[in-house]
Amino acid sequence: MTLSEFTASLTAPQPPAHLSPIATALWHDANGDWESAHNIAQSREGTRPYDRLHAYLHRKEGDDWNAAYWYRRAKAEVFRGSLEAEWEVLVGEELG
Repeated sequence: MTLSEFTASLTAPQPPAHLSPIATALWHDANGDWESAHNIAQSREGTRPYDRLHAYLHRKEGDDWNAAYWYRRAKAEVFRGSLEAEWEVLVGEELG
């Protein structure tokens, strides 16, 4: 799936069935369901990609202290661009 196809899927009532859990979380996040996205991030705490997602979600929430904690856990630099740019980077990494 390309980024364009993923973005087009955001108008559907449910995420595509074949998405990875992280892509599914990003789909929910883009559709305003932060809680579902956060539940997915928490489901594999201690796994770098999930911790990285967790960092983004707390940054989006405005909880910079908690976001910084999760960036450290993910061994990632704090993202310096916009939330939209970070979301696109995460989707791109997940879709490959």
